[in-house]
Amino acid sequence: MQENTPLLLTDEQMREFITNGCLILKTDFSNEFHSNLLEQLNTVYAEEGNPGNNLLPRIRELQKVFDHPVVTGALTSVLGQNYMMHAHRHGHFNASATAGGWHKDSYWGYDRMRNHHPNWAMIMYFPQDTPVELGPTGVMPGTQNYQTRTFESSEHEGEVLASGEAGTFALIHYDIWHRSTPNVLGQPRYMLKFEFMRTELPQAPSWNNQEAAWRKPANLHLPIAEHDLMWEETWNWLSGKVGSLAGTAASDPDQIKELAAKLEGFEPLAINAAYDLARRGQQGVDALLEGLTSENSQVSRISAYGLSVAGSEAVNGLIAALHHENIEIVTHAVFALGELRGLAAGAVPTFIKLLEHPADRVRCAVVDALGFMDTPLNDIVSSLGRCLQDENAQVRFMASLSLSRLGSQAEAAVPQLEIALDDENRYVRAHAAESLHYIGTERAKNTLIKFLLNSRWCPTTTKTNAFYP
Repeated sequence: MQENTPLLLTDEQMREFITNGCLILKTDFSNEFHSNLLEQLNTVYAEEGNPGNNLLPRIRELQKVFDHPVVTGALTSVLGQNYMMHAHRHGHFNASATAGGWHKDSYWGYDRMRNHHPNWAMIMYFPQDTPVELGPTGVMPGTQNYQTRTFESSEHEGEVLASGEAGTFALIHYDIWHRSTPNVLGQPRYMLKFEFMRTELPQAPSWNNQEAAWRKPANLHLPIAEHDLMWEETWNWLSGKVGSLAGTAASDPDQIKELAAKLEGFEPLAINAAYDLARRGQQGVDALLEGLTSENSQVSRISAYGLSVAGSEAVNGLIAALHHENIEIVTHAVFALGELRGLAAGAVPTFIKLLEHPADRVRCAVVDALGFMDTPLNDIVSSLGRCLQDENAQVRFMASLSLSRLGSQAEAAVPQLEIALDDENRYVRAHAAESLHYIGTERAKNTLIKFLLNSRWCPTTTKTNAFYP
C-alpha cells in the first residue's frame, strides 16, 4: 500500500458501522508526532483559548491526521470518495470528573430529519493516550436511528468508549447519541471533533467490498433492538441501490394492519414496522401514507422513513402530501422524496414552488432534497442559486451544499456563489467556497482562488508573535 492510499474498510467493518453506528480505529503516527501535537494544543489553549473553527490552520500538523490512510479510508468507505470537511470543528477539552449529558449534535440550529443513511459522519480524534480514567467519549451504539433517547440509565452497559493509545479515533454516524465520560485523573484530555458530509450519492460500494449480500456482523453492540431490514436496506443503498426493499414481501392485509398499528409504539419497534411496510407493495405504501398524515409527530416521521425506501410506488402519494397544511408532514414528505432520488424527479416542480414557503424549516428541507435530484437540471441549479440569497442562513448554507453535490453541472450558480463569499454568516461563506471547489470549472476555480488569497490566514500570528519571524 502506498503511503497516501486510503485504507478502505472491510465488509465486516462496514457491517459494524451500519449496525453500531461507530467504529474505533487507530492511526500509526509516532509518539513524537503526538507529543508535539499535544504540546501545541496545550500552548494554544493556555495562551489563546479554544481556537474553534481555526483549529486546523492554527495547528498545521493536524492536517496530517486527516491525510492519514486509515482516516481517509474510513471516510471514503462511509461517505464516498469526494466527501467534504465541514467548516465547523472543535477541540473538546475535558478535565471534569463529572460525566457530560447524552446528546446528539445539532445541524447548526437546523431541525432536520435525522437520516438512517450515512450522509454525515464525525471523527473524534484523541491526540494523547486516553485510558478509561481520563474520560474518553462514550457512544451508545445503534442509537443513530432514534430521535428519542430510548435508553434510561446514564451508565448503560452497552456504552462503547473511545479509549486507547494516542491516535485512536471514533468514526461515528453523525446522528448517534454520545457524551463525555468522567475524567477522574484530572489531567488534560483533548478530543478533536471534525464533521464530514457526503457530496456524491452511492453508485457502487466505496469500501473494500467482497460480498454482495448483507449479513449481520459478528461484533454487534446493540443495547436496544435489532433492525435487520433497515440494515440490509442501508447496505444496499451504500451499494447504489434505491428502493431495494420494494415488493419483496407479500401484501397480506392482516399483517399490514398489524404493522401499521405498531407505528405508534416504542420507537425502535415502530421503525422496524415502517421498513416492513415498505416492502409490501401498494397496500403497505398506503398504510405508510396514512401514517405520514397522522397528527402524531412520531408516527408521521417514522412513516416517512418507510416511504423513503419504498420505491416508486410511494412517489405520487408523497407529492400529494407536499400540499398539506401541517409543516411537519410537508417536511417529512420532502425528506422521503429526496431519499428516493431520481425515482422522485416528478416532485421537483412542486419543490421549486415550496421555496417560497414562509416556513424556514420547509425551505431548508427542500434545498437539501434538491441536491439529490438532477432533472430538470437547469431549473434545479437556478433555484438553488436564488436560495443563496434566502433570508435564512441555514437555507443559504444548505443551498451551497446541494450545489456541491451537483458538481460541474452547477456552474451557472457561480455568480451567486461569488456573492455568497461575502455573506454575513461564517458557514455560508465557507461552504460557498467549498461549492466552488466541487464545481471545479475554470470560472469557479478563479473565483475561489481570488477569495482564498484575499482571506488567507497566518497560523503563526498570535498576540505575542505579531510579525516576526
